[in-house]
Amino acid sequence: MTARLSIRHTTTYRWSEPVTYALQQLRLTPKSRAGQTVLDWTTEVEGGRVEATFDDAHANQTQLVSVDAGQREVTITARGTVEVEARNGVVGAQKGFMPLWMFLRPTDLTRRGPGTMALAREVRDVADPLERMHALSAAIRDRVAFDTTAAEVTRTAEDAVAAGAGVCQDHAHIFLTCARLLEVPARYVSGYLKMDDRDEQDATHAWAEAHLEGLGWTGFDVSNVIAPDDRYVRVATGSDYSDAAPVTGVRQGAGEETLDVHLSVRQAQQ
Repeated sequence: MTARLSIRHTTTYRWSEPVTYALQQLRLTPKSRAGQTVLDWTTEVEGGRVEATFDDAHANQTQLVSVDAGQREVTITARGTVEVEARNGVVGAQKGFMPLWMFLRPTDLTRRGPGTMALAREVRDVADPLERMHALSAAIRDRVAFDTTAAEVTRTAEDAVAAGAGVCQDHAHIFLTCARLLEVPARYVSGYLKMDDRDEQDATHAWAEAHLEGLGWTGFDVSNVIAPDDRYVRVATGSDYSDAAPVTGVRQGAGEETLDVHLSVRQAQQ
């Protein structure tokens, strides 16, 4: 089964005072990989320009955008069409620059603690590796409720377990922490998800992948307790959110910053 998805993702930064300098790093361009084919994709910048495009250490296509001095606003629009195949979340072998052992290392957002260690112990006796990861996904979702009001990009996996609620980023970080405790390489995925009940959304989606013998990278969407299917478009991967964030940056200038995100993911005409 395949689906053709049309995506439009607009991010607008506004500043109460003109900026003297700003540089943003974008990971907004999906690649044609196992299970997905990018039919067309463009990135447009109003109030700035793309200075460079390169693949980062995780083989994510990355763009550096400079913001024109004196700007109070910059708008970045990424849009295109992607054909996606349902593969029960299976992506396949590692093909990036990183060795698999790198995905066993903890990061600042995925350091172990009592909560994550307890979750890992809960499923460690499940014999089949694939079933163990599915059991882990379900255990996390039972312990940490999905709550869109609980978004905080700097929150660690352990903090999210303690809070008992979180967003898809938190669920992914908890999965990564626990999988690594179980000696399974795991990575963070940012991308797009076509909702069943609406096209318009407020944010991108995040899930996790574990590298399993015989399957390679295999996806687990903890927030929805399913394997990614033909509604999911993979954009960037990394050791945690900081490696795969859609937009990060620095700026110089006084004043406050506000952010508006508009995202549409819909079925495209075949």
